[in-house]
Amino acid sequence: MPRKPAASEPPSPGSVLRPVDRWRSGLHRHLGDHIAEEVPVAFVYNDAPFAVMMATPSDLEDFALGFALSEGIVEAIGQVRVERIEQLFEGVEIRLSIPVERAGMLERRRRSLSGRSGCGLCGSELLETALRHPAPVRSGIRIEAAALRRALRALHDAQTLNALTGATHAAGWADQDGRIVLVREDVGRHNALDKLIGAMHRAGLAADDGFLVVTSRASYEMAMKAASAGIALMAAVSAPTALAITLADRAGLTLIGFARDDGYAVYTHPQRLLPEAPAELTGARRRGDSAT
Repeated sequence: MPRKPAASEPPSPGSVLRPVDRWRSGLHRHLGDHIAEEVPVAFVYNDAPFAVMMATPSDLEDFALGFALSEGIVEAIGQVRVERIEQLFEGVEIRLSIPVERAGMLERRRRSLSGRSGCGLCGSELLETALRHPAPVRSGIRIEAAALRRALRALHDAQTLNALTGATHAAGWADQDGRIVLVREDVGRHNALDKLIGAMHRAGLAADDGFLVVTSRASYEMAMKAASAGIALMAAVSAPTALAITLADRAGLTLIGFARDDGYAVYTHPQRLLPEAPAELTGARRRGDSAT
């Protein structure tokens, strides 16, 4: 697990130092604590404000690109350009340019300018803009259960900001062998996934060459964002929601919940995860081999 820095060390990106009176085992200490940042991040497309998300102010270009893709604001990475990122007194403003026709579509699904910790549905004005239906995922990727376990362990070890603050979610991209290739963290689980999707596109990683592991529950929007990015398999350490299962089933997304080192639950499209032989069957085979 990543080492937790001493309170005297400078904060890492995405965290700040704040004074705290800490009581533990009857002992009192006054020290500086590493705290995860949460600031308003405003997305402005073609000079028109669109949404404000509460997010950790790190990997912001990844966030901007991933949000534009996962929310269907653009259809391809080449349709969006980050013009500038400004640190303002009130928060962060990200100005982006998109094609005129996409801006026109965006105007028709205009949102209010307030969100909560990455909730991309907050502020949606119409049901049809809140519940979207991504194109079906066609990937034929197959993942071994052992690779899933490797990815979960590696994701835990790669959560440097969470080790520092204890307050962030993570989304990780693993190759077919379970090696974590990219990780992004944020106070909002949706933000962490958007950052990861943006980072994947910037790194040129194909969505059908690996799978997604997240430290949160599998909500509808997490499943929607994954499917919209063309990801075929998403494993969450916590539970899915009923709507997430419905969307994953329709979109062809393999949805796994309660993904832990000792097991998992597959809710949709189980053909992509190759299960290990049951322990009792493995033991029987070994006894049979020894008898011969």
